[in-house]
Amino acid sequence: MSLKTSQNLLIIFTRNPEPGKVKTRLAIDIGDTAAFEVYKFLLQHTVSVTKNLPVSKKVYYSEAIVDKDIWNLELYSKKLQEGKELGERMKNAFKEGFEEGYKHIVIIGSDLYDLKQEDLENAFHLLQEKEVVLGPATDGGYYLLGMNQLFPEVFQGKEWGTSSVFQETVKDLKGKDIGFLEARNDVDYYSDIEDHKDFQQFFKK
Repeated sequence: MSLKTSQNLLIIFTRNPEPGKVKTRLAIDIGDTAAFEVYKFLLQHTVSVTKNLPVSKKVYYSEAIVDKDIWNLELYSKKLQEGKELGERMKNAFKEGFEEGYKHIVIIGSDLYDLKQEDLENAFHLLQEKEVVLGPATDGGYYLLGMNQLFPEVFQGKEWGTSSVFQETVKDLKGKDIGFLEARNDVDYYSDIEDHKDFQQFFKK
């Protein structure tokens, strides 16, 4: 089944890359500079697994839109996140997408080295038959959320970044037809990447 349709939208949430403001939990162990380099590396990976996906793509920046950066304007439209906290910001992005006429919307972050283009393709294929798609993260959160209509309850009453987010989200969606992807490991702490060969370049003394 082809994904090439104007009904499919991928939303990518990203933090503006600034030393000392990204990957702060990781920086505790490896320092602000190395954490910043890791984050830029993760951004490049996110570009590599999304750029060829045949769907509409929007990058939502945390602080300010940057015209000339790694997100090619020919492939990605650029928006600013709106809302006080993460849940409100995600809800507003989904709401905007549905108001623009998209039928199947998937959101991801920009710091998941385990993510493959195939995961995103699977999510959109699942949304052809399911109401919601969730990609569980190994830390108890989720790395991907897809919906065919807005379920605002999934964005409310969450302690974002904690190990309860995935289970609470599943509870919020009780009675809905949910499709699940394979679990993936997101990068928040040194322990997430200390033994990973692709990250050793950032730990060199």
